[in-house]
Amino acid sequence: MSTRLHQTRLFSTSAARSSKQRLVILGSGWGGYEVLSNVDKKRWDVSMISATTYFNFTPLLAGCAVGTLEFRCAIEPVRRYAPQATAYQAWCDKIGMRFPQAASHFDQKTLTCVPATPLPSRFERSQTVSAPVPKQEAVPTDEEAATPPHKEFTLQYDKLVISVGCYAQTFNIPGVKDHAYFLKNVRDARAIRSRIIECFEEASQPMISDPERRTLLHFCIIGAGPTGVELSAELHDLLSTDIRRHYGARLADMARISLYDVAPRMLGGFEKGLADYAERKFARDGIDIKLGHHVERVEDGALHVKEQGKVPFGMLVWSTGLAPNPLVESIETMAKDGKTGSLFTDKHLHVLRTDGTADTDVWAVGDAAIIKDELLPATAQVAQQKAKYVTHVLNRLARDQTTSESFRFKNQGSLAYLGDWKALYDRTSVDSGPKVEEAGRLAWLFWRSAYFTRTLSIRNKLTVPYYWFLNWIFGRDLTRF
Repeated sequence: MSTRLHQTRLFSTSAARSSKQRLVILGSGWGGYEVLSNVDKKRWDVSMISATTYFNFTPLLAGCAVGTLEFRCAIEPVRRYAPQATAYQAWCDKIGMRFPQAASHFDQKTLTCVPATPLPSRFERSQTVSAPVPKQEAVPTDEEAATPPHKEFTLQYDKLVISVGCYAQTFNIPGVKDHAYFLKNVRDARAIRSRIIECFEEASQPMISDPERRTLLHFCIIGAGPTGVELSAELHDLLSTDIRRHYGARLADMARISLYDVAPRMLGGFEKGLADYAERKFARDGIDIKLGHHVERVEDGALHVKEQGKVPFGMLVWSTGLAPNPLVESIETMAKDGKTGSLFTDKHLHVLRTDGTADTDVWAVGDAAIIKDELLPATAQVAQQKAKYVTHVLNRLARDQTTSESFRFKNQGSLAYLGDWKALYDRTSVDSGPKVEEAGRLAWLFWRSAYFTRTLSIRNKLTVPYYWFLNWIFGRDLTRF
């Protein structure tokens, strides 16, 4: 215990920052990275706890997964703000140490953390066709669990921002964690890209039969939301251009994309006319849309669908639902939504205790939290707007100023790429400006310009259009390494 307390003093204080209040940010996603970027680091002693050293620009991950963009186009390093802020690559295991005299874990203002280094690689591993999809999951794997335990360290905070996000929801369907890929971060995108090329390299071997080739080149995507739809579109672009050019028309014609969802229509968050347009376009492109289908279990190289039976595949990508983060699950003194497990906050984004009172020193943003009695979509723009609000509050607090206005979400519309330089742009639910909807090439221009302008660093504002142009001229890089 003495060692742990000694570590706390080392990590939480310094001579240069002793006069500042300690702000700790948990997570480097849309919420956490926004707070880290814009909080006044001259007035706050800022620390970030994140299992990764970067922020994932998630709208570009589907493009990275097929080689339209290079992986570094979709990430921003956390340490660009060092030494003004301190970053630890670690997991926060629990908030507070279990002292009997404490009324609540949060009352102790102490975080117990475990280093996340070294991380086991989830893409550099042997792969075989007989077991076509090795373990690739967004939740902690057996390999991670078997990693030798690290020494704990503790941090103290005066103010805390919880932005740990969520994991992929598997709905306890057997085999999903063992045989499916996810698309939550750039590591997942790299694994998917490697697997796609591996399937085509294996299918081009002379001793493989045509039925085996068709199985290898069957790409199944579960979830017809924006992520699943955009990955299907990017994969179709890859198959119809660079794969056809470099692997031949025969293999390209054998490749199939199947998009599954239990919902009666795809893109449920979009206006129905736009969703119908997307469905018609996918049908013309030969993407097999399976709506109202239920996956019962997944095994090596095959999924079992209630309406179809056994469906062989070469790669399965799971992109549906959100499961609560283990840290959020472990918190017992705060109010949580019974359905999603997310933390409840008030309209000022303070976490709520089980008795309904707010902890004014702790905020929660992103997928880990929802505002009580207010339903908002679990999207990046909601997380980012919440984080902007919290940053505004923190910067005013640093100047001994209070903030009376509560958080208000301003819907800016939705975008989705459909392939072949076509997209959807839905502004029918925006709070201000014209309420319009657009589909096709003009919407694609909106899609590209929006994500180009929203990239956070000047570096990526240059590299993203550079790789778009480079791949338009020379095609995607199909090497696997």
